[in-house]
Order: sequence, then structure tokens, then C-alpha cells
Amino acid sequence: MQACVLHGAHDLRLEQQDDPALGPNEVRIRVRNGGICGSDLHYFHAGRVGDFVIREPLVPGHEFSGEVAETGRDVTRVRVGDRVAVHPGRSCGQCVRCREGRPNLCQSVFFMGSASKFPHMQGGFRERVCVQESQCYKVTADIGFDELAFAEPLAVTLHAGMRAGNLLGKEVLVTGGGPIGQLLVLVARHGGATHVTLTDILDPPLAIARRIGADEALNVGADPESLTASASRIGGYDVALEASGAAAALNAAIEAVHPGGTVVQVGSLPAGASPVTANRIMAKELAILGSFRFDAMFATAIACLEQRLIDVRPLLTSVMPMTQAREAFEIAGDRSRSIKVQIAF
Repeated sequence: MQACVLHGAHDLRLEQQDDPALGPNEVRIRVRNGGICGSDLHYFHAGRVGDFVIREPLVPGHEFSGEVAETGRDVTRVRVGDRVAVHPGRSCGQCVRCREGRPNLCQSVFFMGSASKFPHMQGGFRERVCVQESQCYKVTADIGFDELAFAEPLAVTLHAGMRAGNLLGKEVLVTGGGPIGQLLVLVARHGGATHVTLTDILDPPLAIARRIGADEALNVGADPESLTASASRIGGYDVALEASGAAAALNAAIEAVHPGGTVVQVGSLPAGASPVTANRIMAKELAILGSFRFDAMFATAIACLEQRLIDVRPLLTSVMPMTQAREAFEIAGDRSRSIKVQIAF
């Protein structure tokens, strides 16, 4: 089979690999669609994500869907031909965090397409992949593989929304107009927010945000005071969801929420220390929360997609064949012309 393999920054190759052996509790998936995530782009452009550096060939990809091609002898929940989304993480189930019901914080997690451990945890950007039966979530609704591949990023944003608390009737700010930021707009709307604002430094993502339901879409690069003015008009935001991964955006969120408000950090900030206006956190008595991946929200994301409670289709910019994987990565990294780019396998 063929696989997309990263050997370092800007070194993405299509390579022939052997199919892995199938274990008794495993399922062989014929991969159909895989979404290029921000972390995949970091590996492609820089050879690293924060402190996680590519030290051996890495198959990226943790947002993917496909169909069951083969099952191990002890598999009972899925059958050959089932269409599935794949949960990319496997937690140990034994550590304190797992036993607390927070498997997304498991220190022994196996998360596909990541260089956080060595040997690296290989991902799903290949024609076939073997995963545990527990990672497979089958669908029965008439939903395409392209929509189904949104399950993982949607789960990330649903988890972030849960971390923020009840959004019903709230004024919500989203900073960063990439795929996660756009999904957060949809999640905030689904959660009952009365006003949603998205900020970015480029106009094309702002146009998408307006199209999917943002009340305001502000270019804070062209007009740095626009967010201050917006926050002043409404008396400060109740909740800010920071999705850009930029320290400046985090500080802007801290300023934009009203005293007693909540800021949830969803985007990955650069490695090392980031300058944060910590005194404002104290003086405004803010709740500052982190949101890392997801836990039970993966199943919720599948339900939202199946029932079209959250329509992700406007966010899919393009789907490109595996033979054009390198071009797909280049386009996905150009935020002036793409939101979510997928590879078809």
C-alpha cells in the first residue's frame, strides 16, 4: 500500500509500505478521507510541533474516515463494509487521569500521527491502517466520508465548548479563523450563544465566519482597535475561546472578556514561555482554562454530524487525491485560500 511519510520539514514522500498484521481485537480500515490538521502542517513546515520533533519517518494524519476492510477474530461491533470514523487516541485506562474519567490527559496515550513519543505514533494518511475495535465509530446515516472526517476536529471544539460551560444566552468571542476557530463558531451557535464574534488577521476566513453565522467578523490586523470597540459595546464578552495559538490573541481575549469572565485556551501556543498579562487575570478575577483534545465528545461529534445538527460542509475547501498530497499540504497552509483541506485515499 502507499502512505504519506514525513521525513522532516518540507520532506513529504509517497512510499510503499507493507500492510501491518491484524491483531485479534483490531480492525483494518480502508482509509477514504483524511483532513490536514494544524499539527500536521507544523510537522510539514517545521518538522516539529512545539517540543515534538520528527526523529524518524512519520505518517501524519489523525482526522480520517474509511470503511472496514477486515476484522480480527475477536471483533464483534463492526463488520466488513461498515463506514467508520476513527478515534485517533488510545488511553491506558489505568492511570489516575483515566480513572478520573479524563482519558484525554492520559500520560500513556497513543495518539496517531504524533512525534510526541519515540518510536513515533504513526497516523492515518495511508491507504490502509489497523486500529483497535474500540477506536471505530460506525455510522448508519447517509453521510459522506468527507463530512465524517470532521469528527475529530469537531470533537475538539465540542470539548472546548464544554470546558467553557453553559453558552446559552452568552456573548462569545472566538480568536483565530482557522478550522478550529470556525468550528467553535458553529459550536457556540449550537450551544445557544446570543452573539458570536470571530477575529482574525485575514479577510477570507472572516468571510467564511460570517457565512456560517458569526454576528461579527473582525480583522484585528487591519484594525487593532476593532475588538476593543466591540467588547465595549456589549460590556465585555462572557466567554472567549482562543483558537489561534498566538500569545497576542490570548492577551486580547483576556482584555475582551468582562470581569468574572472565562477564557478557554484551545490553540497550541508556541513552545516555551509566552508573555501573558497575568495581572489582568487577577484583577478581573477571570477563569482561565485549558482545553486539550477531547474525551467522550467523539461520539457526540458523530451524532452531530449524522443528524446535521452542526453542518461542517461550508468549511471543506478542497479534497485532493493522495498523489497530490504535497500540494494539498501547501494549499492547506495558505490561509488566504483554504479552511479545511482533505486528502482522498
